[in-house]
This record gives sequence, structure tokens and C-alpha cells, in this order.
Amino acid sequence: MSASPAEPTATPPASPEARAGRRDRVAKAVILTVDDDPSVSRAVARDLRRRYGADYRIMRADSGVDGLQVIREVVLRGEQVAVILADYRMPGMNGVDFLEAAMDLVPAARRALLTAYADTTAAIAAINVVDVDHYLLKPWEPPEEKFYPVVDELLATWAREARAPEHKVKILGHPWSAQSYEVRDFLARNLVPYRWYNVEDPDGARLLAAAGAEPGQVPVVVTSEGEPLVRPSLFDLANAVGLSTTPEGDFYDLVIVGGGPAGLGAAVYAASEGLKVVVVERSAAGGQAGQSSRIENYLGFPDGVSGDQLTDRARRQALRFGAELLTARTVVDLQVQGPGRRVLFSDGSSVLARAVVLATGVSYRRLDAGGADDLVGRGVYYGSAATQAEACRDDHVVIVGGANSAGQAAVFFSRHAARVSLVVRGADLEKSMSAYLVDQIAAIDTIDVRLNTVVTTCAGTDRLQCLTLVDRVSGTQQVVDAGHLFVFIGAAPLTDWLPGDVVRDDAGFVVAGPELTAGGKRPPAWDLERDPYLLETSVPGVFVAGDVRSQSVKRVASAVGEGALAVTLVHRYLAEL
Repeated sequence: MSASPAEPTATPPASPEARAGRRDRVAKAVILTVDDDPSVSRAVARDLRRRYGADYRIMRADSGVDGLQVIREVVLRGEQVAVILADYRMPGMNGVDFLEAAMDLVPAARRALLTAYADTTAAIAAINVVDVDHYLLKPWEPPEEKFYPVVDELLATWAREARAPEHKVKILGHPWSAQSYEVRDFLARNLVPYRWYNVEDPDGARLLAAAGAEPGQVPVVVTSEGEPLVRPSLFDLANAVGLSTTPEGDFYDLVIVGGGPAGLGAAVYAASEGLKVVVVERSAAGGQAGQSSRIENYLGFPDGVSGDQLTDRARRQALRFGAELLTARTVVDLQVQGPGRRVLFSDGSSVLARAVVLATGVSYRRLDAGGADDLVGRGVYYGSAATQAEACRDDHVVIVGGANSAGQAAVFFSRHAARVSLVVRGADLEKSMSAYLVDQIAAIDTIDVRLNTVVTTCAGTDRLQCLTLVDRVSGTQQVVDAGHLFVFIGAAPLTDWLPGDVVRDDAGFVVAGPELTAGGKRPPAWDLERDPYLLETSVPGVFVAGDVRSQSVKRVASAVGEGALAVTLVHRYLAEL
């Protein structure tokens, strides 16, 4: 393809300064000229640059096919095409066919044909058939009289309807696609700005065509640099949007597995005290707390703070002190290698450290209801999916759970949905939910609390449409219409990957400290004369903090505190080596 911009095309530079310069350059709207005659193409581009080069980016292509490819790249980068000038007589695809195809990609661009006098009749017919705005006769000398006035008019018409260029990441998908939801949720939780496009809407369909993909291939993610990724893995997506996925070193003082409140708390204190630290997170920093719409009982925030705000502050604080944060990395094993502790990733790579803190947190337990698994991401969600808030407008939302996370979600979604039902298995809220949340829920008319109730079935074709509620006391069943179901039940520890030497309780939570020696015996893997420290596991030098610890208090503040305490104990352990 021959696409000649006013500035030569180059590989995107790596430095921030160069990237900023590139952004300034490509923010200009494009004037594209397409002509298979090199001399005419150069002449048109020369005259365009002379008058419009300061305000517009002049590009040219030597065929209709190449011109469409140029337009696709421009559209995917978030730029705008202001004017297209195409020669009428071109082999393969003439100017009329090209402009007709271009309309599907850039409907707002103004279009003109370049034609010889003998083709005037055909040019006029094209104006009527494919909505060409103008035609220009060749030669157009002098341009001040025969060329620029026409282009000026085209640009003025385009400018009245033009939208500001946008360089956000774009997600092209279907609102009831589980994969599309996963991508949206991943970027939102990692605080990556993006714009969502439904491929069933005109703008979404246009961008999907520009990306060269089909509706059945969604989600398609278009990076801010204009690169389309079809159904990317979270690892590839993280790399594409600039998240860190690869450790900078091979050996660390401390590896922290999990980036929730406990992990980030440990990272801040360890890095601030001079330890070389890396945090490994499988999805997004913040864990379950990062999904909380409002945390109102955390010290120092009298007006409350959202989970993502608290997470972002903690993440930036850890990075400022020099900690590394790896995203979209799954840990699959932990090995003892002499004085070192090796953490292995799912792709076969690993990092070695002198000590490890396990802060993997917990996940919500799966809902035991018929049809629920088939509708995950299509109306059934685990945790608070803030990305779905707008889609819940004027809908009936059902939330399952009786703890603080469920209460916070009920209050949050009541601002968007027509009605919220909080389905609680227990007989009251007071045993598991903070009093301030119980009072808030009682004061909101659009929230109804259904105690002693469970969800038994979820139904719908391409999305959730209704579910069955059963009263555990009376046995009464009720089918209710609902388009969104958010699940906040139980706590399943993320510990299946740990080796057998790490002692866990019957529920899978990691046992630590005095609990390991409660029966007067030490764990089999314990080879030191001293007893395990307070948060130390059955493997020396491996500590645990936060919700994943057996008998822990499931609160954000306690998780942060345990993360800080774990670092104190890590220092004590490292001094022994």
C-alpha cells in the first residue's frame, strides 16, 4: 500500500515525549486524496499541503483499496477524516465505488470526485447516486480559483458537524456477551479509560468494519494507537494498554501474591522501608474491596471513599516507593529452594525471593441456582459490576448476600435501577452487616429486603430475564422479572494452587502463627528451632495477610493492618538469614 502522509509514517516511538509529540500530530483531521496517477497524486497533495497543511494532515493513496485501508487505520486511531478527494477513473475500484465504500467508515467526511471534462456526466450521476458532495475538473489551475474554493466549502461543511478526536481505548462488543463484559470489567478495575461501543449500533458497526472483524468475533479492543485486538486474553490486553506484566528483575527481597488491601498495604510498608518488592495480581489491584461502591467505615474518610479510589491511592503510593505491580499474572506454584522462595507463573516463568506474603484474598462463592452458570456476564455477575450501572437504569436488580459488600451494592444500584431486591438467606441483616448500612437500606424506598430467601433458578435466552425466589421458611416460590443479578455470597479462599506443605483449614484458608502449634506439634515442613511468627505459615519465610488467613476479620482496615504487620515479621525473618 502506498499511503503518504504529510509526515512520514513511522513505528510508534517508545519514549513518553515522542508519544506525546505523535499524539499532537495525529490529532489533526485528515484530508485524503486517492489517485492511481503518481504525478496527479503528488500535485493534489502539494496544493493541499500548501494551503491546509498547518491545520490538517494530508494523506494520499494510489488505489481505492489502499485508500480504504488508510481510512480504517485513521478511524481506529480515533482520528477524523474531514475530506476525501478521489479520481473517477481508477483500475479495480473507480472513484465512485471507493467513495461509496468510504461512506460506511466515515459518514461525516465530505467527498469530491476528480474527473476529466469527458466524465462530467458520470460525476453528476455519482453526486445523485452516492451522495458525492462535489466534483472537480482536471486540470484545476489556478488552484486559488478552481480548487481551493471547493475544498474550503467542503471543510466548512464538515467542521459544522465535526466531533473532537478521541484517543481512548475502544471496546467493540455486545452488551450481553460474557467475554465483552470481562474485558470491560478488567479495564474498569485497572482504571484504564475506555469507550464502549455496541456493535449493533451504527458507530459500533462502523468501527467493527474498520477493524476488519465480524460481529461473531467480539469483543474487539482497539488500543489508543489504533491497533485492533480480536478477543484478546487479559494478559495480551494488559500489555496492549500499558499495564506492567513482566518483572523487572529475577530476585526480590519480597514477593507479594495478591494486590488487594492486604497486598497493597504490605507493598507500601515494605517498599518504603527499602525492600525490593514485587506484587503479583491475577486481575486488578484492589481485590473485592476495589469493587466496593462506597466504603464509609474506613479510618480517615469521614465522607466515605469508593473502592477504586482507595485502591488507586494505595497503588500509586506503592509505586512511588518503588514497588513493582504485575497485572494479569496467575501464580500456580510456590517452591522452597534453599534460602529462597520461588513463585511460578502459569506461563512457566518465575521470580525468586527471600520471603513471600500470601495476600490472595477470597472470591465470591458460586450461586447454586439452575441456569446461573450459563448466564455469567449476561445478567449474572459476581461482585459489584459498576460498568453495568447504566444498563440497569429502569430495570429490576436483584442482589444476593447479607454482608457489607451486598449492602453497599444495594445502595449503589438503587441510584440507577427502578427497583432493587436484596435477597438474604439469613433471618436478619444485623448479624452480618454494619449498622450504618442497615440504616441506609431501610431509608431507601426502592430497596426491598427479602430475608430467609434463596435464588433457585435463573432463566433467559441470550441474557437473564427472570429468576425464581424461594422462601426457606414457608417454601413459597415466586418468579420475578429481573435483568441483573449480582452475587455476594460466602468467601472462597484462592489457595488451590498452594503446595501441600502450606497448612490450610478445612475451608481452605491458610493457617498461621500460634494456630500451627496449638497441639504442641510443629508442621512437618517446619525446620527451624523457633515457632512460627504470628502471621507466618507452615513454610518458614512465607507469611499470610488479609482475608485468605484462617480466622481473619473480613474488613478492609484489618487487611491493611495485617499487610503492614506481615512486613515487620518479614524483616525479623530476613535478619535470621
